[in-house]
Amino acid sequence: MAHTPPLRTAPIELRRIETNGIRANVALAGSGPAIVLLHGFPHTWRLWSEIIGPLSAHCRVIAPDLRGFGATTRALDGYDAGTLAADIAGILDALGEPAADVVAIDAGTPVAVLLALRHPDRVRRLVVMEALLGRLPGAEDFLAAGPPWWFGFHAVPGLAETVLLGNEARYIDWFLTTGTRGRGVRADIHDAFVDAYTGDDALRCAFSYYRALPASAHQLELAVTAHRLTTPTLAIGAHPVGDALERQLRPITDDLVGQVIPDCGHIIPLDRPRELLDLLMPFLTAERLA
Repeated sequence: MAHTPPLRTAPIELRRIETNGIRANVALAGSGPAIVLLHGFPHTWRLWSEIIGPLSAHCRVIAPDLRGFGATTRALDGYDAGTLAADIAGILDALGEPAADVVAIDAGTPVAVLLALRHPDRVRRLVVMEALLGRLPGAEDFLAAGPPWWFGFHAVPGLAETVLLGNEARYIDWFLTTGTRGRGVRADIHDAFVDAYTGDDALRCAFSYYRALPASAHQLELAVTAHRLTTPTLAIGAHPVGDALERQLRPITDDLVGQVIPDCGHIIPLDRPRELLDLLMPFLTAERLA
């Protein structure tokens, strides 16, 4: 399958960082203002492989494997957005970064939003993509036919990991193919994702995110009742979420820009990395150039 040439690469250091009772595997590159990149399912930090290089020319890139994913501790619990946000704050503390820009997609998005709501001093600018924020109003059209089928499948305790054991590669490949509208991802990234989600414990951790969705939704509802999102925010949609995330954010956010990338699958950083960078760079540097 043909792919566009990769974007500029950068030397990447992998570091194990103690945070909130776990050891996080964190990819680090570049120097300058900190930028945190939060992946979703079924990804690891390598979701950002195509954009770490360009970002690291201007920023200190911090791209962790989220709790239970990749080489980060496969914890028994703590998969709600609030605990995950505390994981990220602990990583920033360990790296001596009082604040950072935060870019998140999919399962990383509620984490990033909750971090910005609870600790606005720690998030300079926020970019969120292709996700929904629990039960907040605005996504009714997207959810008219119900949530995506796998949400219910993953949410049943113990079911999905039992059914899928031994078939992980085919299952993950479906998400990677569908999430790029049939274009697929580079072979090395594909294989890294499959490896990261192989085995019953790896699957248990992945599906724990879905089982914690009610708790995460409740945390978001409480947070937006108490606080507005004051951090300058960019919401980026593609297929299938479109502008649903922007519509959820609009009533609770003071400074919001929404964009939808055409002919782009759910896995934006791998499907349309150049288009993503064209949106990211002006937004993230606007304050520094003012």
